[in-house]
Amino acid sequence: MSERRITISTSTLLWVGIVGLLAILLWQLQGLLLVLAIAVVIASTLAPVIQRAQRWGIPRWLAVFLVYIGLIAGLIGVGSIVGVPAIDQIQRLIRNLPGYLDVLESLTEDLVMRTGTIDPVTLEQIRQFFDLQAIATWAFRSSQQLLIRSYSVTRGLLGGAFSVILALLLSIYMLIGSEQLVQGILRLFPSPWNERLAAQVQPMGQRMGGYIQGRILVSTILAVVISIGLNFLGLSEFSLGLGAIAGLTNLIPFFGPVLGSIPALIVAIAQGGWTFLWVLLLFLMIQNLETYLLDPLLVGSTVRIPPLYQLLAVLGGAQVLGIIGALIVPPWVAGISVLLENLYLKPKLQAELEEGDICDDVGTRGRGDAVRNS
Repeated sequence: MSERRITISTSTLLWVGIVGLLAILLWQLQGLLLVLAIAVVIASTLAPVIQRAQRWGIPRWLAVFLVYIGLIAGLIGVGSIVGVPAIDQIQRLIRNLPGYLDVLESLTEDLVMRTGTIDPVTLEQIRQFFDLQAIATWAFRSSQQLLIRSYSVTRGLLGGAFSVILALLLSIYMLIGSEQLVQGILRLFPSPWNERLAAQVQPMGQRMGGYIQGRILVSTILAVVISIGLNFLGLSEFSLGLGAIAGLTNLIPFFGPVLGSIPALIVAIAQGGWTFLWVLLLFLMIQNLETYLLDPLLVGSTVRIPPLYQLLAVLGGAQVLGIIGALIVPPWVAGISVLLENLYLKPKLQAELEEGDICDDVGTRGRGDAVRNS
């Protein structure tokens, strides 16, 4: 019986060692990689504005400076006009939360007793369900893993603030020197891959930026509509805060709209009467508006990613990087889909079509020869 010998060359061992060291290095630098990923998303989102300013004859560096100054001024203005009253309403909502929960507990106990159930165990379970401390503990445990992942990657609260500032500075550098930066990276690839990848830079940026632009626009529209709707339905005391909560949570696809509706429904059911039903119908209408009109028009037309893949991107990002991952992984999936589509799927389809045409030509010639021979 012959024995097989497996030989491993020195170069193979060297490459395995290099790959292992790179993997360890990347793992140690995961915080920096996350900052770079956020910076790329920010730069991709603002790049169309910079390009439009350049078409007006404004130098690129000045356009970047003006855009960031305008963005900061706009955020400060919106925060002072809308943010301060919205935060005040959210704080009052938190203070009133125990009273709302007591109302919900009473309504639930009354409903159970009307069905003929007077079991003390059942009533005790209802009281525990609406216990504020139990709800706070459940909410903390449910969100703990997401927050811890984001917190640990950014190395704490101070590290998180530093990471945000660093991401903004890196995005400014990327926007100012984007051409030199891209050319420097592409030189690392051999021909013709450097040319192929160079052709994908702009489509990737457009798709990544289009995703974030669409999500922000959809969330803003829904926040305004929800605030106006809740104010009209009699929840004017908290309409601005509840609209802000719904708009912020809507930045996270699929799960965000559901999470954003819960506070408004709690307040509505505590108001009694038909308020809960009308608020529920309002959120159902807004959910359908987002799903069938706003998302396909403002997000789907640019991103062109099936909803299932977007859902997997959100779940995967949240699992690995927490809340930050749920926000930044979907645009990266949108950008990577450009590479997959243009460098693999389209060439593969073209090759299959050419192969089919060749087979058709051969078959046609073969039938012609057979006819002539007969």
